[in-house]
Amino acid sequence: MKNLSYRARLAVFPFARAQLAAIPFAIAGAFPALAQTQPTVVAALSETVVTATRTPTRSDELVSEVVVIDRAAIDKSAGRTLPELLARNAGLQFSSNGGRGKSASVYIRGAESRHTILLIDGVRYGSATLGTPVWNTIPLSAIERVEVLKGPASSLYGSDGVGGVVQIFTRKGQQGFHPNAMASVGSEGFRELGGGINGGTGAFSYALNLQTQRDKGFSATNPTVQFGNYNGDTDGFKQDSLNATLGFQVNPDWKLDLGLLYSDGISHYDDGPGRDSRDTLESQVVRIGIEGKVLPSWKTNLRYSSSTDETNAIVASIMPSKFKTQQRQWTWQNDVDTPIGVALVGIERLEQKVDSSTAYTVTRRDISSVFAGLNGNAGPHSWQVNLRRDRNSQFGNSTTGFAGYGYRITPAWRANASYGTSFTAPSFNQLYFPGFGTPTLRPEEGRNTDLGVTWSDAGHTVKLVHFNNRIRGFIPSGPLPANVPRARINGWTLGYEGEMGALALRASLDVLDPRNELTGRRLPRRNRNQAMVGADYTVGAWSLGGNVLHAGDRFDDVANTYRIKGYTTVDLNVGYAVSKDLQLQTSLTNLGDKQYETIRGYNQPGRSVVVSLRWQPK
Repeated sequence: MKNLSYRARLAVFPFARAQLAAIPFAIAGAFPALAQTQPTVVAALSETVVTATRTPTRSDELVSEVVVIDRAAIDKSAGRTLPELLARNAGLQFSSNGGRGKSASVYIRGAESRHTILLIDGVRYGSATLGTPVWNTIPLSAIERVEVLKGPASSLYGSDGVGGVVQIFTRKGQQGFHPNAMASVGSEGFRELGGGINGGTGAFSYALNLQTQRDKGFSATNPTVQFGNYNGDTDGFKQDSLNATLGFQVNPDWKLDLGLLYSDGISHYDDGPGRDSRDTLESQVVRIGIEGKVLPSWKTNLRYSSSTDETNAIVASIMPSKFKTQQRQWTWQNDVDTPIGVALVGIERLEQKVDSSTAYTVTRRDISSVFAGLNGNAGPHSWQVNLRRDRNSQFGNSTTGFAGYGYRITPAWRANASYGTSFTAPSFNQLYFPGFGTPTLRPEEGRNTDLGVTWSDAGHTVKLVHFNNRIRGFIPSGPLPANVPRARINGWTLGYEGEMGALALRASLDVLDPRNELTGRRLPRRNRNQAMVGADYTVGAWSLGGNVLHAGDRFDDVANTYRIKGYTTVDLNVGYAVSKDLQLQTSLTNLGDKQYETIRGYNQPGRSVVVSLRWQPK
C-alpha cells in the first residue's frame, strides 16, 4: 500500500476531523462602532459579483455570503498556495500533504472537500475519481480575482454544491496594449518568472500570460506519517503554465469569447525510505462561448467547455498509476429583466469520463440539467429563488432549490435569511475503486439554513452569520464506505472589514461543529475554531501589511483518536513602488517558524521569504 501514487493513496487512506462552540449575537456588541446610527451610504459591499446568482449582482443586495479576493491580495500572499490563500478568509479552512504542488483540500463552512465546486471562468474543474476540486495545478499568476460563495449551491450549479463554490476568474484583455512581467526568488530554492500581454483594438481583445515556477521544497513527510511513507529528502515542484483569451465584439450586442488555461508540472512526494516518487500533473481548461441580446431585456449565453485533470506516477512506484478526468459541458443560459428582478432560465449537460490504470467497472456518466431562478430588489427588500433538476445517468433525478430574503432595516443594518437544498453524487473512487469502493452508494442530500446580520457604516462592516447544514446519506471517509443517516454542521462566522484613512483592517472568527450524527464524532481535518486578524497600511511609495492566523485543533481520523494540535502563524509583506510602473515586494510567511501539520505526518512550510519584482506600465 505504501507504494501507491498520491492519487491512489488519497483514494484508499482515511481522512480526519473537527468541532464547535457557539457565539451569541451579542458578540457584535464587541465592536464599539456599532453604536453609530446616523444614515450613511453603504459602499463597502457594493462590488458586483456573479457566482451567487449566475448573473451580475451587487454584493450588498445578495442574500448569500460571498468572499472576493482580488489580484492585489494575491500578489501580497506570494509564497502561499491557493488553498492557504483561501483559508485566510472567514469560513474557509484547508489541509495539505506538504507544500507547493501537493494534494490539498479546501473546506467551506466545515463541509467535506468534495462538497465544494471549483469553477474556472465558469468551467467545472476537478477530479471525478476523488470527487474533489484539484487545487495544486492552478497557477496563481493566471488569476485576476476569486469569488467564494458560502452555502448551498446545487440549485445553481448541480452536484457537489453542499458547502459552496469557488470561482476563479483568469486575466482578460482590455482596450489598449498592456504588457506585464514579474520575477520572484525565495526560500527553499523557489523562483518564478512570468509575463505577458493583454489588450484590445476595435472589436478584438486578447490576453496571453506565461509562467514558469521551480521550488526545491522541503520534506513533505515526517516520521509520524502513516504506512511507512516517510523519506527525509526534499520534495520539490516545478510547473509551466499558459493562460490565453480572445474576444471578438461581433456587433454592439453580441460577443464571442475563447479561453485556454494550461499547466503541466512534476511534484515529488515521499513513498518510503529512499523512495523519491514523482507525479506528472497536467491540467487544461478550454472554453468557447457567445453571448448577446435577443431583445433589449433578454440576454442569452451559449457555451461549450472542457476541463482535463491528469496525474501520472512516473518514478519509484511499484504500482505505476494514471488518473485522468475529462469533463465536457454545454450550457445555454438566458437572463431576462422583469419588473420583479432578473429571471434566469437555462439548460446544461455535463459528461464526465475517467481514464485510469485502475480497473474501474464504470468509467463515465452524464448529467442533463434544467435550471431557473429569480433575483431582485426593491427598496429595502432583496430576494432570490432558484430551482434545478439534474438527471444523472447513474443515480436518476435530483431536484434542488434555494430561497432567500434580505431586508435593510436601516441604512446601516441589514438582515438576511435563506434555505437551500443540495446533493453530492459519490465519486468513482467511492463507488468502484477495487477493494475500496461500494457500488451501492447513493447521493448525499443536504439541507442548509442561513441567518445573517450585517452592519456597515463609515467604511466599516461587521457581518455575523449562523449556518446549520444537515446532510442525509452522508458518506464517511475510509474504505468500503456506506451511507450513514446524517451528518450535521453547525457554525458561526463573525467578520470585520474597515478603513481608517490609509489603514485597512480585517478580522474574522469561525466556530463550527461538523459531526457524524451516527457516531457523534467530529468530521476529520476541520479546525474547531479559527481566527484571523490582518492589516494593510500605505504611506507614500511604501505599503506594509500582515496577517495573524490561529487555527484550532482537529482530528486526523474518523474515530477521533489522533488529535492534531492547533497552530498560529504570522505573515508580513512590504511593498515599495520603485516607479509608477515598477513594484518591489517582499513577503515573509510563518515569521515564527512554527512547525505544524494539517494532516498527520505531513509538514507545512516553515519560515520563508519571497522577493518579487513586478512591472506593469500604467
